Amino acid sequence: MMKKKSVSARKASLVLFLCQMISALDVPLDSKLLEELSQPPTITQQSPKDYIVDPRENIVIQCEAKGKPPPSFSWTRNGTHFDIDKDAQVTMKPNSGTLVINIMNGGKAEAYEGVYQCTARNERGAAVSNNIVIRPSRSPLWTKEKLEPNHVREGDSLVLHCRPPVGLPPPIIFWMDNAFQRLPQSERVSQGLNGDLYFSNVQPEDTREDYICYARFNHTQTIQQKQPISVKVFSMDSLNDTIAANLSDTDIFGAKPVTERQPVLLTPTGSTSTKVELRGNVLLLECIAAGLPTPVIRWIKEGGELPANRTFFENFKKTLKIIDVSEADSGNYKCIARNRLGSAHHVISVTVKAAPYWITAPRNLVLSPGEDGTLICRANGNPKPDISWLANGVPIAIAPEDPSRKVDGDTIIFSHVQERSSAVYQCNASNEYGYLLANAFVNVLAEPPRILTPANKLYQVIADSPALLDCAYFGSPKPEIEWFKGVKGSILRGNEYVFHDNGTLEIPVAQKDSTGTYTCVARNELGKIQNEVHLEVKDPTMIIKQPEYKVIQRYGQASFECVIKHDSTLLPTIIWLKDNAELPDDERFLVGKDNLTIMNVTDKDDGTYTCIVNTTLDSVSASAVLTVVAAPPTPAIIYARPNPPFDLELTGQLERSVELSWIPGDENNSPITNFVIEYEDGLHEPGVWHYQTEVPGTQTTVQLKLSPYVNYSFRVIAVNEIGRSQPSEPSEQYLTKSANPDENPSNVQGIGSEPDNLVITWESLKGFQSNGPGLQYKVSWRQKDVDDEWTSVIVANVSKYIVSGTPTFVPYEIKVQALNDLGYAPEPSEVIGHSGEDLPMVAPGNVQVHVINSTLAKVHWDTVPLKTVRGHLQGYKVYYWKVQSLSRRSRRHVEKKILTFRGNKTFGMLPGLEPYSSYKLNVRVVNGKGEGPASPDKLFKTPEGVPSSPSFLRITNPTLDSLTLEWGSPTHPNGVLTSYILKFQPINNTHELGPLVEIRIPANESSLILKNLNYSTRYKFYFNAQTSVGSGSQITEEAITIMDEAGILRPAVGAGKVQPLYPRIRNVTTAAAETYANISWEYEGPDHANFYVEYGVAGSKEDWKKEIVNGSRSFFVLKGLTPGTAYKVRVGAEGLSGFRSSEDVFETGPAMASRQVDIATQGWFIGLMCAVALLILILLIVCFIRRNKGGKYPVKEKEDAHADPEIQPMKEDDGTFGEYSDAEDHKPLKKGSRTPSDRTVKKEDSDDSLVDYGEGVNGQFNEDGSFIGQYSGKKEKEPAEGNESSEAPSPVNAMNSFV
Repeated sequence: MMKKKSVSARKASLVLFLCQMISALDVPLDSKLLEELSQPPTITQQSPKDYIVDPRENIVIQCEAKGKPPPSFSWTRNGTHFDIDKDAQVTMKPNSGTLVINIMNGGKAEAYEGVYQCTARNERGAAVSNNIVIRPSRSPLWTKEKLEPNHVREGDSLVLHCRPPVGLPPPIIFWMDNAFQRLPQSERVSQGLNGDLYFSNVQPEDTREDYICYARFNHTQTIQQKQPISVKVFSMDSLNDTIAANLSDTDIFGAKPVTERQPVLLTPTGSTSTKVELRGNVLLLECIAAGLPTPVIRWIKEGGELPANRTFFENFKKTLKIIDVSEADSGNYKCIARNRLGSAHHVISVTVKAAPYWITAPRNLVLSPGEDGTLICRANGNPKPDISWLANGVPIAIAPEDPSRKVDGDTIIFSHVQERSSAVYQCNASNEYGYLLANAFVNVLAEPPRILTPANKLYQVIADSPALLDCAYFGSPKPEIEWFKGVKGSILRGNEYVFHDNGTLEIPVAQKDSTGTYTCVARNELGKIQNEVHLEVKDPTMIIKQPEYKVIQRYGQASFECVIKHDSTLLPTIIWLKDNAELPDDERFLVGKDNLTIMNVTDKDDGTYTCIVNTTLDSVSASAVLTVVAAPPTPAIIYARPNPPFDLELTGQLERSVELSWIPGDENNSPITNFVIEYEDGLHEPGVWHYQTEVPGTQTTVQLKLSPYVNYSFRVIAVNEIGRSQPSEPSEQYLTKSANPDENPSNVQGIGSEPDNLVITWESLKGFQSNGPGLQYKVSWRQKDVDDEWTSVIVANVSKYIVSGTPTFVPYEIKVQALNDLGYAPEPSEVIGHSGEDLPMVAPGNVQVHVINSTLAKVHWDTVPLKTVRGHLQGYKVYYWKVQSLSRRSRRHVEKKILTFRGNKTFGMLPGLEPYSSYKLNVRVVNGKGEGPASPDKLFKTPEGVPSSPSFLRITNPTLDSLTLEWGSPTHPNGVLTSYILKFQPINNTHELGPLVEIRIPANESSLILKNLNYSTRYKFYFNAQTSVGSGSQITEEAITIMDEAGILRPAVGAGKVQPLYPRIRNVTTAAAETYANISWEYEGPDHANFYVEYGVAGSKEDWKKEIVNGSRSFFVLKGLTPGTAYKVRVGAEGLSGFRSSEDVFETGPAMASRQVDIATQGWFIGLMCAVALLILILLIVCFIRRNKGGKYPVKEKEDAHADPEIQPMKEDDGTFGEYSDAEDHKPLKKGSRTPSDRTVKKEDSDDSLVDYGEGVNGQFNEDGSFIGQYSGKKEKEPAEGNESSEAPSPVNAMNSFV
């Protein structure tokens, strides 16, 4: 859809032209020039296409336009002219096309429903707005209906239907109870997209009579309520109790227990369904299932993956949400509902269509008479949109003919235009899902040259620096610019000058002889004009005598010089700094004309002193260091901190002031430099002392300013060069009277935390700043630039207030005023805040990529309109990734790379690209909330580069006069390989190199036999690959031909590999367990080598441990390692000094219980367990014998002494069971004493429980260790019961506000 463009009302925006052809004109933003140029109308502001209005308020249909001369406005309604003069309720704003329909004075909004279109017209053309559909919002009442109570059996599913009234726009649905508390929702109970409330299975706690569905109509700020719905859940226990009370003991009864059920989908129904969504919208798919236990929902896309970064799961994963959908999101989406009994699924076939969207929107065109140009209008959509053109609001087929115009589908071509060719053209792209309408004007201007730079402008520069002389110009056709020096000088040419396209003359290195008058001449076929400017080249400023390093004794004098030389016409200023900061405010620092003197230096004067010389054209500086050392020894004098002042007295008590006096203590041979006065507020912060003021050491009386409603006490601290004295004793207390607050809270801010709120924060006043009891804050706000009244609330004891229901990211005026029981503080100042940000709405357009070289590209994009950013613009993110290598034609998954460009930039560099590859990128705008939608993927390709080195070079099959070379192609060809280059040369016994031979090998070869070589000769080979760009890095290898029969014996039969010049150990591998590791390696070199293995803890600085390998084996087992530890290892050969393999790192496995000593296999443990088992057997025999004798156990006495006879612990002192009377044997077990139905004990129960020894119903142990059941005789069995919980479900905190 077409977005509204935010356009400033300033004159500077009158002609911001985007040129489409090289010959099109750029119009400078000069206010005087802009006032004189003609321009066709441009629509700058209009109401949205689908405009829903509040029927209680006046209807304002916006239409603003600019142009020269100012345009006039007219309207159509439902395709016919709308005569506003004939309707008293309709007015048009002055100098505007905006309509105001008066509804509040008797008009009816329904009477003005329809399709409106605005036309702005002047002598150069006519621009039209979108079709604006006006509809009043509707919030109808709920239809009366009789709701029957819902009686449901525990575990069954249930759907409570909402069926809200149809409103405009549709309402927001939520469920609450009579107390206006949100009903808790979970995986079991949730609200569907249609507003119905779904229960996967009902529980007894779902019984209630106030399930209420609410419909909120945001446009009219009204809420409609459905009649309460009653739900009654019958549990199996209560149903069994009811049946048992009405039947005799001989009857067979018992309702079936709650049975578990496999999932069944409540919505959508059936096995498949379809859904159509538009590109850029949010796709919402829903699956809600019934079942017990509650099913879990999972989503998949058949034949593909769910899009990363755009997929979200809501409503306990029952809703799949995909934002910013595109055609690639079409396909089959399957939801699977599963519990432990089975699963159910549903397939939703999604088709993504698209309303028209711009590929290239037409742009304004400014031409000179006789020039050519084009207007291009390209859009895409699904289905493909139809493109139609209008001229000045009239279909181009019936518009007045223009011989310079030719329509070619989505392009209008202009040839040899004239001034009468000026017009406004409209491009309409439409399909069944919407339309786009764009205005673009063609403005033909014939203007003689004008020079905008002021005449006789003076430029001053320093010698040897560049000089830029401006000559801003405009004309149509575009003028030619020439520069002259002097009154009768010749035209300037040559390398010593740079001529810029905007008319500026640059002198890269200005010299003294460059001084003079320069003339700029602009001419076109309509005229000629010239302008003179003047250049003065000044001598540079220099420091001819710089400050020098000084070492001065304490209490001595230091002086720094700074003598300068400068141009006589420039006025220099000299500034001195200490440690890059201003000089201390001390009378000891004396600044002269060309020096700095420091009198009576102290240790704190140590530092770096800098002299800075500034003129209007340049600046120079120089620095020196001052070091202060101790003075020569003098007779010892004891210096100490002063004694504390005493005898503090308060006099002249007033409401806002008091006089404090004191007597100083002893100075202790160091003069008191100042007194520090502190105060305590005994009313608000007793025991805390605050700084009040300080006075010179010669003063013993001070007038103190006080605040109202503070209980003051004062103390004084004396300070000398040695330090601070102890505080004096506190003065008497003085309580000031209460008053209005003098100040308001500071640091007031307004920053939204959500798109629809404004969070106002402030720093609260301190206790003494309240000036009285009852401190509160009046928080006020109103939307900026909107004629609204202030909204205010009064709060206390907080420093934050949240305003809800605000528009997204709009400015607000905010103020916070303090008040207490006596009144208000002064009127506070207003600050500007913003409501919450939301994600940006649109993607950057016109993304272009310029490939600079094989590894670097530059990407350009157009900035997005600030209004669509919906927040503080933080910058743009460029996502780019490699699609495939053009040389390999194989695709592989590569992670996307992200570059962030801060601020309102329109370009960025993409480094580190791979040559000869295909890449894609997109651009997204970023605000404080996050990223906006991505621009369409842009494909670009990098050119060829030089290849990497060949992957390997092997030399095999040595003979007397030949060697066989084999190689692998480069890992990164970076282009199309053209050939391989082989160079080789012999090496004699003194390691001198012989002549170099070069061979070029076709790119499709992978081996070569070199013949006619010298026998028993070492050769060095250099091998690299080439593309059309050049040669890549080379790989080297050495080999030797074999000796003849007269020399050393040839290699054994079958030795087809060239022996390496030096022995080597490679491919060291490790296989680690918990306490040992198997090390193996490959060796190439002389036979009968003796190997050793060195190892140590990785990252440790300890010496390597060494193990000798027996024989010439190529493996070794390291034992005695620590589990879960990283080790480093390397292999070496004895007798070969310094020859070792590269290091390898491995980690041993974690310690396992099975690896430790098994206590169950220890003899002492087996004996102990046998003894324990024997004792338990004897104990059980004794218990049964005593029970058969009818004895009474101590357990019975304990149970008689407690209210609950069911929970009795085992004795802790001797581990025996308490007594249990056989008189209780025939009592049935109560619910509280049941063991779990699966005969298991909870994990957290005591390990001493003997429940595992129970036998059936008649022999059970309670979980606390006490024995229950019958020892002998017959016992009545209880009805079978399922698992049940002894705890009620925890309550869910309900929401306290409407959604």
